[in-house]
Amino acid sequence: MSIDFRTDTATRAAPPSAPVAPAAPAVVTPPDPMGHRVKNRLLGKPLATEQLAHERLGKPTALAVFASDNLSSSAYATEEILRVLVPVIGVAAFAMVVPITIALLVVLAFLILSYLQTIKAYPSAGGAYIVTRDNFGLLPAQVAGVALLTDYILTVAVSVAAGTAALGSAFPALSPYALEISIGFVVLIAYGNLRGVRESGRLFAAPTYFFIVNVVVLLGLGLWKLSAGTLPMESIHKHGMVPTGSVGAGLLMGASVYLVLKAFASGGAAVTGVEAISNGVPAFKEPSWKNARITLVIMGSTLGVMFLGLSILAAHTHASPYESGTPTVISQIGRIVYGGGAFGNVLFYGLQAGTMLILVLAANTSFADFPRLASFHAEDNFMPRQLTKRGHRLVFSNGIIFLSVASVVVLLATNAEVSRLIPLYAIGVFTSFTLSQAGMAKHHLTHREPHWHYGLFVNGVGAALSLLVLIVVAVTKFAGGAWVILIFVPVMVALLMRLNRQYEAEAEELEHDAPAAAQAPVMRRHAVVVLVDRLDVAAARAIQYARAFHPDDLRAVHFDLDPIKTDDLIRAWQTLGFARLPLDVVECPDRRIARAAAELVATALADGETEVSVLVPRRQYRHVWHRMLHDRTADAITEALAGMPHSNVTIVPYHLGSPRARDAAETPIHSNGNGHGVASVTAPPKDVTTRTALPRAPGSVPVAEARSRRRVNVTGRIHSVRVQPHGGVASLECTLADDTGGIVLVFLGRRSIPGMVVGAGIVVEGMVGEDGVRLVMLNPVYQFVVAEHH
Repeated sequence: MSIDFRTDTATRAAPPSAPVAPAAPAVVTPPDPMGHRVKNRLLGKPLATEQLAHERLGKPTALAVFASDNLSSSAYATEEILRVLVPVIGVAAFAMVVPITIALLVVLAFLILSYLQTIKAYPSAGGAYIVTRDNFGLLPAQVAGVALLTDYILTVAVSVAAGTAALGSAFPALSPYALEISIGFVVLIAYGNLRGVRESGRLFAAPTYFFIVNVVVLLGLGLWKLSAGTLPMESIHKHGMVPTGSVGAGLLMGASVYLVLKAFASGGAAVTGVEAISNGVPAFKEPSWKNARITLVIMGSTLGVMFLGLSILAAHTHASPYESGTPTVISQIGRIVYGGGAFGNVLFYGLQAGTMLILVLAANTSFADFPRLASFHAEDNFMPRQLTKRGHRLVFSNGIIFLSVASVVVLLATNAEVSRLIPLYAIGVFTSFTLSQAGMAKHHLTHREPHWHYGLFVNGVGAALSLLVLIVVAVTKFAGGAWVILIFVPVMVALLMRLNRQYEAEAEELEHDAPAAAQAPVMRRHAVVVLVDRLDVAAARAIQYARAFHPDDLRAVHFDLDPIKTDDLIRAWQTLGFARLPLDVVECPDRRIARAAAELVATALADGETEVSVLVPRRQYRHVWHRMLHDRTADAITEALAGMPHSNVTIVPYHLGSPRARDAAETPIHSNGNGHGVASVTAPPKDVTTRTALPRAPGSVPVAEARSRRRVNVTGRIHSVRVQPHGGVASLECTLADDTGGIVLVFLGRRSIPGMVVGAGIVVEGMVGEDGVRLVMLNPVYQFVVAEHH
C-alpha cells in the first residue's frame, strides 16, 4: 500500500480567494425493493441491531406479554372441569370442582417454584429445550422442544377460539362466524408482533390489566354477596346445557376415580403457560433474571386467586356449561353476580370484553416464545436456518409467520371449537414440564451449587407431579384427540433429526475441505468464456466485465441453435465492434445448451492446468409477469457446470428498465481540486430510524470535507472492517462513514482492536492521505462514542 502523506505547503499558503474545491462524494443509495417499502408502510421503519437492548420489557409490560396465556386459562379451566363432571354426577359436580381446583393449584405452586430455580440456573434463557439439551442431550431436547412448539401452536388456536366464544356469549348473532373471527384474531396478533416486541407489549398490556381488574371486581362483589347470603343459585336444567347426571353415593358421590382424573386433566389447561417467562428471560430489562422471577411469582399468584375464586363462585351459583360452548360459565357467573339494570349490564359487558380480549391476546404468549424457541432449534441445526434471522423490527419474523399459518390450519381442522382443541392442548406442555424439571434435578445433582438440596427437592417434586399429570392427560384424553399429539411429536422429532443430519453433513464437508481448498496451488492459466445469445447491452456488459479479469484466454461463445439467428449475430459482430474479441460459434444439434456448455468447459479443463470462468449474461425483469415470458436458460447452464472442478460460473445481470443499470458504467470519479481522483466509499443512507443518530463531536468535519495532506477530525460509524488472514500483513483496515461519505482507517501492526466492530461510533483524528482513489488515515488517534437513545 502506497499512501501519500506529504504536507502540501503550497495549498496551506493559498489565499482565501483560491479555496480548494470540495470533493463531491459519489454516494450510492441502492433502491429499496417493493417488499421493503411495503414493510416500512405496514410495520414502521426498520430497527437497527444495536437497538435490540432497548426493545427489552419492564415487569408490567412483560407480565402482559408473557403471562396472558397463563392468566387467561382461568376464564375456561373451571368450565372444562364441570363439562366432564356434570353429565355424570349432576349437581354433585359443584361440590367436586373446588377440591379439583385446589389440587391443580398445588401443581401450579410447585411449577412456579421449579421455574424460579430454572431461571436462576439459566438466566440467559431457561426453557425446557435449553435445560433438557444441557442435561440430557440433543434427542430428549428435541422431544421437549417439539412438544412445546406444538403446544404453542395449540395455545394460539385455543385462545382465539375461546375468545371468540366469549364474544359470542355477549353477542349471540356472531356465533355462526366463530371460525372467520378466530382467523381474523390470529392475523391481528401476528401483525402486532411483527411490529416489534415493545410495540406488541404496548398493544397488549391494556387488555391484560383490563381483564384482571374485571375479574377482581367480579370476585370481590361475588364473594361479598356469597358471605352476605344474597348470591342466587341457578338451575342446571336450562335448554342447551350439557345433559345432567345423577348424584351417587360414596366419597366421590358416584364419580369414578377415572372420571375425577379426567376432570383434573381437563382443568390442567389452567397451569399451561408457566414456562413462557423462563423461555423469554432475554426479553426482560436488566437484571433480566431477577425481573423474570418477580414477574413469574406475580403471574402465579394472580392466576391462583382468579382460578380459585371463579371455581368457588361457580360451585355456589351452579353455572353449568352449554353444549354449544356459549354462553360460557364465566359469563353466567358475571350475569348472576351483577344482576340486571344499567350498572349491572355495564359491568357484565365489561367482563365479557375483558374476557374476550385476554383470551384472544393469550395467543400473544405463543407469539412471544414460539419464534425464540424455534430459533434455538435452528441454531442447533434442527430446524430451517431462516428461523434464526431477526426481521424488519428485530423480531423473528419467519417464526411469527410460521406460527400464524400453523394456527390457522389447526382452527380450520377443528372448526374453532374449544372442546375439540382442549384434548390436544395439555400433552405438549406437560411433556416439556416433565423434561425441564427432571433436567433441573440432574443439574442440581451435577453442579451441587449452594442450597442445591432445596432445589433438588423442588424440581424433583415438580418433575414427578408433571409426569403424573402427563400420564393422566394421555390416558383420559387419548380417545378425545390426544392420540394425535402422541403420534405427531415422535414423527416431528424423527424429521428434525433427519434435517440435523443433513445440516451436520454439509457443515462437516465444507469445514473439512476448506483448508485444502484455500491452500491448493493456483492453476497456471485462467480462461474466461462469455456465453453470447445475441449482441445486446447485456452481452456487452458481460464482455466488459470479462476484460477486467485480464485472463490468459478470453472467448465469446455462441451456441448455434438457429442458423438464421446465428448469421444475424455474426454480421452484427463484424459490423458493430468487438474487433479484438473473436466470436466462437459452436454447434449444438440437439439444442441442449447446458450439455453443450459442459462439453465446452470440459475441453478447456482437459490440460489440468486451467481455471475456467464462465460468464452468463442474464436479463433481470422488474415485474413477475415479465419473468414468466422468458426462459431460465442461464439457471440450467449454471446447474450443469456447478459440479465440475475448477469451473466457475458467474451470472452477470442486466436490469431491464432500470436507469441505474444504464448509468452504472458511466459514474464519474470526482476531482478534489489537486488533480487527484477521490471516490467516496458508499455510505449508508441517512435513515435515523435504521441507525441511531451520532452527533458530530466538537471540531469534527464531515468526511466530504476531508482533504489529502490535511489533519482532520471526523465523527462517524465503522461501516466495514477488513479481516486479514493469519499469515498476512498485521494491519487492521476499517471504513468510517457518515452521511456524506467514507474514509479508510489503517492501523499498522494490529490485527484487531477491542470495540472496533461494524456499527461502532467513533471519533478519529489524523493526517489524511491517498491510496489510489481512496482517502486514508494511517494510525489515527481514536475514541469510541455511544449515541443516546430516546
